[in-house]
Amino acid sequence: MRALDRLKKAANLVPVKKTVELSNGEEFEFYCAPLTMAEREKAQKNAGSDEATAFALQLVISKAQDETGQPLFKAGEIAELKNEVRDEDLQKIMLAVIVNEKQEEVKN
Repeated sequence: MRALDRLKKAANLVPVKKTVELSNGEEFEFYCAPLTMAEREKAQKNAGSDEATAFALQLVISKAQDETGQPLFKAGEIAELKNEVRDEDLQKIMLAVIVNEKQEEVKN
């Protein structure tokens, strides 16, 4: 088997369930597939700056989805997310999108 084929097989880009506890105690559930390099590059480009928060927010917009695979957020909702959602909650969601499943298991 070619090296590339082995890497692609190991990628397992299937969305996994992520759960974040919000500041009010409620659980916020969403699904997210592991990040690829192309997705990282696109989010960096769409962020329009080198700011880590802008990059992470772009990842949330592009990667967070519901159980049917539909996006939870639209690019036009960035201002609302930034202005009407607690920073603490948004930071938790951004981190959950970036962190891979094995790292999450160690942290919990």
